[in-house]
Amino acid sequence: MTATGGAVLAVAASVVMHVTWNLMARHQAREAYPLWWVLSAHLVLLGPWGAYALVNEVQWTPALVQWVLISATANVVYFMGLRRAYEHAPVAFVYPLVRSSPMLIALWSTLLLGETLGVLAWTGILVSVAGLVMLARVGGNVQDARALPWALLAMFATSIYSLTDRAATAHIPSFGGLLGFISIGYLASWLALTVDLRLTTGAWRPASRVSLAVAVIGGLCIGVAYALVIHAMRSMPAAIVVALTNAGIVLASLASIFLFKERFAWKARAAGAAIICAGLFLIAI
Repeated sequence: MTATGGAVLAVAASVVMHVTWNLMARHQAREAYPLWWVLSAHLVLLGPWGAYALVNEVQWTPALVQWVLISATANVVYFMGLRRAYEHAPVAFVYPLVRSSPMLIALWSTLLLGETLGVLAWTGILVSVAGLVMLARVGGNVQDARALPWALLAMFATSIYSLTDRAATAHIPSFGGLLGFISIGYLASWLALTVDLRLTTGAWRPASRVSLAVAVIGGLCIGVAYALVIHAMRSMPAAIVVALTNAGIVLASLASIFLFKERFAWKARAAGAAIICAGLFLIAI
């Protein structure tokens, strides 16, 4: 199998994992704050493996330390921005906007790294982003505009850590090392979210718990799925990889319409998903 073929399989597996735990988490109470529990589970279940790999399988250099610090900071900004956005608007409005980051990633890659994307790739990215914006408009309302600055901040942070994570792959040869690299950012984010919870609610953890299955499956999937994404970046441009992962939003949208029978504005949502698919098709060819 070619390196590109392996990267595509890694992205496909990542999409399945991401959709799986997100569909499970959507049925948890909002005050349970599933993301906090999922990050906690990742650190407990996969953090030790990642820490071992970082110590024994990774050759530390000043450049790698730099990428770790930038990526961890961007992860904190991402999760904090996401948390604030969700306080003002539902996931259906916020998340498609955040996932529009491939446009920024492609821009930074061109300006800062000298990468070049073909016309079809640029067109596909722009078309898929148009579909994401359409999904966001259907999923929100005028009052949700308060969430917009936080969603855009999270999108910007995504573009930053995506590029630094790709740069870090040159220094991390093993999959376990990638998990360790991710775990540093997740630990920083978990600490920031915990402090934020304490300041806003007076408690060190969310008001209620998620189910054990959501915590375990989410904890295993969130880290492994993103490690697969970074692994795919070894042989494909970061903007292309992140854009392809938006197939997960298409799957989640179709599942909500046909599996969970959520028929609100289903035609517009299906149209948005179709536009995203058209963009992904252009990227794939």
